[in-house]
Amino acid sequence: MPSRKKTTMFASAFCTCVSSFVLICVVLATQQWVSSDVLFSRTNTSITISLDYGLFRGTCEQFVEAGLQVSKQTFQVADSLSSTNTRSTNVAIIVILVLSLLTSLLSSGFTCTNAVSNPYQTFLGPIGVYTWNSICGILVLMAMILFPVNVETHGLSEELARGCSTSLQSHIRSQHSYGYSYWIMLLVLFLNIASLIIIYFYDHARYSKKKEQERPIENAPKDVILF
Repeated sequence: MPSRKKTTMFASAFCTCVSSFVLICVVLATQQWVSSDVLFSRTNTSITISLDYGLFRGTCEQFVEAGLQVSKQTFQVADSLSSTNTRSTNVAIIVILVLSLLTSLLSSGFTCTNAVSNPYQTFLGPIGVYTWNSICGILVLMAMILFPVNVETHGLSEELARGCSTSLQSHIRSQHSYGYSYWIMLLVLFLNIASLIIIYFYDHARYSKKKEQERPIENAPKDVILF
């Protein structure tokens, strides 16, 4: 049976891994990734398209310069994308997040296994936890980088806005504000780092204790040497 200290520390890491798994599910399920106001010119007037969307769906509203507001529409992101860059990047982000979800689940399983058993010398031990947590963190970081690239560089909001209205002419400017669905990924990164730190401190303490037990007897304190 594992020691109480080992059980406590791996149980703590298990909680952070499960929290990471739940938050990635929230990131995929919610659509508050970004809010954009995209201004276009149209014959004799200008029109602003206000969008709120995520990886799968979103809503848009039209505001004409004169103050006229068109009713809110719901759209599917995949159906509104025609550019190869925006479509492929959006699919890549979804795949990356699904992979991070799987690695987070594996990390949760490994920490749970370590909390109730003693697989010290196998990949099921701390090495496995390090591996899956690191992969999960890297994948989430990639998703955090790719999404702004798709919005800012590939013009994702502008492309979605054109699908919400007809007769739009030249694009004038865009303003973007990233929502809680996007920033939750930052919390996922912190949770993965916390898991790694917990396991590192446990592994380091165990290594130090092992080295202490292996000291030559001549280095031991004289008052504990028995003849």
